[in-house]
Amino acid sequence: MIEIERKFWVKNTTFLNRIKASFKITQGYLNSDKYRTVRVRTKASSGFITVKGISSADGTSRFEWEKQISLEEALLLLPLCEDFIIEKTRYIIPFGEVIFEVDVFEGNNKGLVIAEVELTHKNQTFEKPDWLGEELTGDERFYNAYLSKYPYTSWE
Repeated sequence: MIEIERKFWVKNTTFLNRIKASFKITQGYLNSDKYRTVRVRTKASSGFITVKGISSADGTSRFEWEKQISLEEALLLLPLCEDFIIEKTRYIIPFGEVIFEVDVFEGNNKGLVIAEVELTHKNQTFEKPDWLGEELTGDERFYNAYLSKYPYTSWE
């Protein structure tokens, strides 16, 4: 139940040549406190509710619990969420021994493209594709809960 991941800017669209799958995601936060977040998400034709704890000091790991719910339940919960709803398309891209998830944001976060990679342990090494940019791990501005309050299009 501990999620270990790293985040990066995506500096170009050459990742589009390596896509294994893609799907639309809509998500909102019932609670976006930095010590605990409660997220509601629709992904393709499914719904999910997720609880996450505070991130480690370096931002690489945190507690995560997720439960699948029906799409109908998720759609009923989304209007109860705080501030802005996040909309994005997620692309699944295998590269070397890991799988990158590239999120292309829409709506209030249009223009933001971020890659995440989940790791099995904190010090796991992995090959980085040429489309991967600067590391963003631990930068709270790129947490989805932050983006739901302070959308990318409002940044100066």
